[in-house]
Amino acid sequence: MCRLFALTSETPQSPIVALEALDIMKEGHDGSGVGLFLSGLGGHFEDMKDCPILSGIFTESGLKRLDTFMLGTGFMTKHKLSIRVARQQPPPGVPRRDIYLIRAYEYPEDWDDYSDDEKHDKLLSLQLTMREMGQENNDMIIFSFWPDVIMIKEIGDPITVARYLKLDREELKARVIMAQGRQNTNYAINLYACHPFFLQGISTMTNGETTAFIPIREYLQSRGFAGYSGYQSDSEIYTHILHYTMKKLGLPLESYKHVITPLQDNGIQEHPDGAFLMHLKNTCRSLIIDGPNCVIGCLPDKTLFMLQDRKKLRPGVVGGEPGFYCFSSEICGLDAAVPNRDKSLDFQPMHLDTAVVYSDRKEVTLCRQTDPLPRVR
Repeated sequence: MCRLFALTSETPQSPIVALEALDIMKEGHDGSGVGLFLSGLGGHFEDMKDCPILSGIFTESGLKRLDTFMLGTGFMTKHKLSIRVARQQPPPGVPRRDIYLIRAYEYPEDWDDYSDDEKHDKLLSLQLTMREMGQENNDMIIFSFWPDVIMIKEIGDPITVARYLKLDREELKARVIMAQGRQNTNYAINLYACHPFFLQGISTMTNGETTAFIPIREYLQSRGFAGYSGYQSDSEIYTHILHYTMKKLGLPLESYKHVITPLQDNGIQEHPDGAFLMHLKNTCRSLIIDGPNCVIGCLPDKTLFMLQDRKKLRPGVVGGEPGFYCFSSEICGLDAAVPNRDKSLDFQPMHLDTAVVYSDRKEVTLCRQTDPLPRVR
């Protein structure tokens, strides 16, 4: 099993807060990798919320290829954070790298007339192109290319990697942080298989397994959308199903669980939106997961959520206080981050629940599958 930790805060927090919570849960991950998703950025990036930020790992030659490519597309660098460690001896288990790059760009002038949807599709296309370029020569690893998002991934123990890369920098503080301590369940470790996963403003990470991965992947790939690709990990489907639910079907977050873990038929018949849910279940039957899984995710508006599948065999708890809430695989991780909270208000989602902290960060809201949907299209 992996271990997961996420936080949402009114004031920007250091990624170290999340990584120290992962370290408390160290018995649940083997130190084979760490992944970070940061949004609601502070520091220098706070004033660049509309500028797409490129996150990745580069060799010196890969960085030169990137510069040539971006210049040809008309993107100009506005701000960058380069973590250069080529002359340092990496900790045991951490590969030697040249540059970890986080770079904010100004849009080309000819993008001014594009709609938001057109910009989003073009950003995705560029990200996929850069990823393919990197795989050709093994000189670029691309994690994200999106406004107000930074992603960092590396092989090795999470807290050790954090100290090595000095992730306590002011520029890496964020209001939303998702972190995964990886348990290697594959024969080879591939950074593209490390959670969290990201697609057009949506990110998820998962503790569990997905035995229905192949038919789900095939269904998503048949939708004709370029972003439904990659799949170095079976858990990447959770990000893509959420994207499909919200962006392609136009449904709210509360519908996501009805897609991946629909109610039994008798439960649907008793539901106030039963006719719609039965249609949704039949139409999206190929997207039903086979767990066990605990999923934590973030939406473009900074809403954070946690849900469980029907088997409820992966732990998860939500707690905190107004303005600061955390989602954790174990209570000890929550204790490390919010020791003085009212623990009687902690919530552990069960198989019908989605625990949500909306972007106002006022409280934990419980959405149950037996509740009416807020909006049905």
